[in-house]
Amino acid sequence: MSHRTVADVMTRNVATTGPEASLKTVALDLDHNGVSALPVVDTRHHPIGIVSEADLLRRQAGLPDTEGRDPLHGTASMDRASMDARTAGDLMSTPVLTARPEWGIVETTRFLHERGVKRLPVVDQTGILVGIVSRTDLLRPMLRRDDAIRDEIVDDVLGRTLRMTPGGVAVTVRDGVVSLSGQVEDRSTIAVVERLCQSVDGVVSVDQALGYAIDDLSTAADPDRTAAH
Repeated sequence: MSHRTVADVMTRNVATTGPEASLKTVALDLDHNGVSALPVVDTRHHPIGIVSEADLLRRQAGLPDTEGRDPLHGTASMDRASMDARTAGDLMSTPVLTARPEWGIVETTRFLHERGVKRLPVVDQTGILVGIVSRTDLLRPMLRRDDAIRDEIVDDVLGRTLRMTPGGVAVTVRDGVVSLSGQVEDRSTIAVVERLCQSVDGVVSVDQALGYAIDDLSTAADPDRTAAH
């Protein structure tokens, strides 16, 4: 079985900006590219920060109003440095968190959740930007068709990986939920089948109603027992 990685779902043609870019230029680039954030890169194309629509809006909200009232008064979320920002380098969030192309989808999703970020620039082993991955990108495996999920379970999990006899286990998939029925040889195999099916990209959950011929988990079981359960 093969599992999707960041390289499979990331956006490769990444719109970027430099630290000296004006905030006007950043706003235009965000609008032109239809994105909500831009990695800020140095001359070697290494990401050094992120500047987002939220940063620009926060900065805009921090400007004095037409009556000269100070919007920073009593507002902890906006500091004076952000309000005075003139360039992407002034406003960007730093240090920047990054991902690697070979990271797995689950690993990357957990990293995003734990760090509380919406996207990660993706860098190669030299630190050069090669893509960007967002929460939306990481959801793509869940959009796999049910028939594609079933084919992978039947061909890869049951066939090539477990080398089970075709037809011994019936597999149906609906809305990403896998249902297994039929019989396996050993009772211990049931947990293996369930775990491997759960690891297939796009699987939401696994329901199994599998029987077994030999109870190899019970210390009291007769090793020669062949009656089905």
